Amino acid sequence: MIIGVPKEIKNNENRVGLTPAGVKEIIMRGHQVYVQQSAGLNSGFPDEAYLSAGANLLPTIEEVYAVAEMIVKVKEPIASEYPLIRENQLLFTYFHFASDENLTKAMIASKAVCLAYETVEKPDGSLPLLIPMSEVAGRMATQEGTRFLEKPQGGKGILLGGVPGVKPAKVLVLGGGIVGFNAAKMAAGLGAEVIIADISLPRLRWLNENLPANVKTLYSSSHNIEGELHDTDLVIGAVLIPGAKAPYVLTKEMIPLLKKGSVLVDVAIDQGGCFETSHATTHANPVYEINGVIHYCVANIPGAVPHTSTLALTNATLPYVITLANEGWEKACEMDHGLRLGLNIVKGKIVYQAVAEAFGWA
Repeated sequence: MIIGVPKEIKNNENRVGLTPAGVKEIIMRGHQVYVQQSAGLNSGFPDEAYLSAGANLLPTIEEVYAVAEMIVKVKEPIASEYPLIRENQLLFTYFHFASDENLTKAMIASKAVCLAYETVEKPDGSLPLLIPMSEVAGRMATQEGTRFLEKPQGGKGILLGGVPGVKPAKVLVLGGGIVGFNAAKMAAGLGAEVIIADISLPRLRWLNENLPANVKTLYSSSHNIEGELHDTDLVIGAVLIPGAKAPYVLTKEMIPLLKKGSVLVDVAIDQGGCFETSHATTHANPVYEINGVIHYCVANIPGAVPHTSTLALTNATLPYVITLANEGWEKACEMDHGLRLGLNIVKGKIVYQAVAEAFGWA
């Protein structure tokens, strides 16, 4: 199979779909790989490394799309890429269709095969291609929230962990999945007072047993969340329904309950956001204020640490890329039910129910 790796062109997206090591593994199995020049540079992988691994380099993104049977990316195609996508071409990347109707319509029109990282599952229901980036995003959510609590960034001027004689900041994490666990772990490690909320009692028990003593668990309800906001400094939104639009756990009426200079970090923004006042931002312009409350809603948080993120992501995606190349997408998806769940749009038809439901098309 001919595999293409274009350079990511979303704002400040510095990751790349394959590393040189991954390229070598694929070529060893008899496939061809075409990589756009400088695609891996911002992740720490120069063109020379791809050449040494056996890749062919192409100067433009148009040439990569034109030659490839399968495109391996990190983020969803943006508008300038839509015309480059061909009928029956396989795209393997994050899509997050439920939050982007224009992208969904464009991929339907392209009649390509769209296999989304975020809905591939393991037999236990876990999401193996979402977990690595959720781990990065969760840890970075705390890191970025801490930064924007600083007064020069518009925040309250609070040190997350406090110092002897001065109380630490209070952090509220909404959602106890991979993102929430990692965010709470980081915040606790910095010495904050942390509350993590979820609707699953078994998950809350697990979190209680596996997080430090300065993390308290809370059943997630509007009443309970409202009760915590008046003295919370940092809220991290980490709610996920696989493939579907995220529900609002913080409504616009709740925002005035927070003090000015408080920070909201919406990690669910890829799926539409879990705060009603959220809209997507970029690393170039990461924040905005509503009622004096800072909103950080960057849609590709792990893109800020591309070397770590690319290695973490490609460690997880490479076995699937190899299977798809060896078997073709149809046979590969027949062999692996969890991989088949990654199919969102196939040759002009939505095949993932949550995507259709997001736009009322079900």
